[in-house]
Amino acid sequence: MADPIARAPARDRRVQSSGFGAWIDHHLYSFVASLGRFFRKPWSTLLTIGVMAVALALPLGLWVVLGNVERFAGDVQTSRRISVFLKDDVDATRARALADTLRKRPDIAVLELRTPDEGLAALRTQQGLGEAIDALAATGSDANPLPWLLLVTPRGDDLTLAESLRALPEADLVQHDAQWRTRLDNWLRFGGRVAVVLAGLLGLGALLVVGNTVRLDIQSRRDEIGVLQLLGASDGFIRRPFLYLGAWYGLAAGSVALALLTAAWMALRAPLADLAGSYGSPFALQGVDPLQAGIVVGGATLLGWLGAGIVTGHFLRQTRPTT
Repeated sequence: MADPIARAPARDRRVQSSGFGAWIDHHLYSFVASLGRFFRKPWSTLLTIGVMAVALALPLGLWVVLGNVERFAGDVQTSRRISVFLKDDVDATRARALADTLRKRPDIAVLELRTPDEGLAALRTQQGLGEAIDALAATGSDANPLPWLLLVTPRGDDLTLAESLRALPEADLVQHDAQWRTRLDNWLRFGGRVAVVLAGLLGLGALLVVGNTVRLDIQSRRDEIGVLQLLGASDGFIRRPFLYLGAWYGLAAGSVALALLTAAWMALRAPLADLAGSYGSPFALQGVDPLQAGIVVGGATLLGWLGAGIVTGHFLRQTRPTT
């Protein structure tokens, strides 16, 4: 495949004569010709793509893992929910009146009142408890030992609300797992920050890899570029094929990174589903959705384009003849 730089003198004259049409023509020609150079050295190309793909897959994989952990932990509002078990002597009328009063408080977003029968039905759905409840009923005991339950979702500070609910005369036990939720939120925030830092560092590494690869290609064509500069070719005209070459590297690396993550997802999905099923959980590992995949490939392509542009611009500034 002919190289756009080899045809530079004639094409430079066309740019001057036909303007925008020739500019579009050279973009299309550079797009195709750079793909030819991309496949000209397959082993070197594969090595560059492999290094970039691993650099992109590591932070992306960490981000996917954090997303699954956050989903496994449950919705934030659900984890903030406070359970208030009422005393045994609180009847239905008193429990409903208390619930109506608490719903008017500005620090409570949602309040659900659960009857003893509803609580017993919920226990039956738990793995291993249904048989135990049936065995207890078989003994002839019809009394429901469960109390009325208030499920409270706070609007503001849940710790303060939990303390005020403990002071209610009708409250027997207030269950609020704030400590583990706070620790989990902190770990997730820390993991997200680690993913961002890792993405920045490895993204810089990918930028350097594609920049060095394009630099080697520029060095091999140094004489051609020097001749073009003496003939008056613009920097944009000379830079364009290298920009597309860097974009091809980024596009391929992003696609390979997604393939690696997909392979890891397929390998881990079934064992994790079996493990979650053994605990009675429907949790399933989620991979990268189409929108995220498009963002990854587009970002990797832009990364390759920028790496090539930085290296080519630096080279052209150093070699531009002075008048």
